[in-house]
Parts: sequence; structure tokens; C-alpha cells
Amino acid sequence: MASFFDLDISFEDEGGTPDLSKLPAAQLKAAIDQLPEALREVAMGVLYEKRTMSDVSQALGIRQGELVTRLHRAQLAIGMSLMSGGRPGSH
Repeated sequence: MASFFDLDISFEDEGGTPDLSKLPAAQLKAAIDQLPEALREVAMGVLYEKRTMSDVSQALGIRQGELVTRLHRAQLAIGMSLMSGGRPGSH
């Protein structure tokens, strides 16, 4: 019996989170670069580098629940920025 369980949290479009999967990589990277550091690290790992949530949470030393919260906030900030033509995180 394993003493460590690597439970990777995943979620499908929760509450209107923007779908950023069709965004060109350069545009996604530019938007991520404008985020506050705590959101930027999560967005870069999950959205841009396509790493698992488990891997990113372990690398950053945060719980997966916190990672999901930060990722959701990053996605919303990026989506709002793209809609307004402004900077992510500046709302």
C-alpha cells in the first residue's frame, strides 16, 4: 500500500473560465508575463509549459487547491485582458 498519493486535480470550464487553448503561444506568453508573480508562476507552468497541476504545485510548494485557485484567477485575468486590450491583473 502506497503511503503517498499523487492526486492530480483537474477541472472542466468552471464558472465561465475562458478557454485559452486556441490562443497563439506568443500571445499567451505575453499575457502571462503581465500577471502578478504568484499567478504568473502557476499560469506559466500549467498553461504555457503544459505541466501537470501536481508537478507545478510540488515545484512551487503549494497545495493543489491553492494552485487551482491561482490558475482560475490567472485565466480570468488573461481573458479580461484579451477582451479589453489591457494588461492582465490590472482590473
